[in-house]
Amino acid sequence: MGILDKFTKLRRNKKFGYAPRYYDDKGEGSPFKFEHKFDKFRSTVDTPRGLKNKVRSAAEDLRRKGDQNQRIRFLAILVILFFIFLYIIDFDLSIFYSK
Repeated sequence: MGILDKFTKLRRNKKFGYAPRYYDDKGEGSPFKFEHKFDKFRSTVDTPRGLKNKVRSAAEDLRRKGDQNQRIRFLAILVILFFIFLYIIDFDLSIFYSK
């Protein structure tokens, strides 16, 4: 190392070690990555496109056990909407009754 090495060598870039003030790394990943808090529970996030893959993922969702109250609530809402639709189009339910 000569006397002129201090002036002739290229300087390395200074490293900047930024750590957010209120961030505690508990193994949750990067604090700078934006993702929704329910993404890890969704089956539709980052799925490949296409009709075949959409049908396959829908069939997998049907096989998965869900909350029983949620299914009953969904069926009740569906039946109510169905009867509202029949009322709007003036459908006569008397054709199903025998005299």
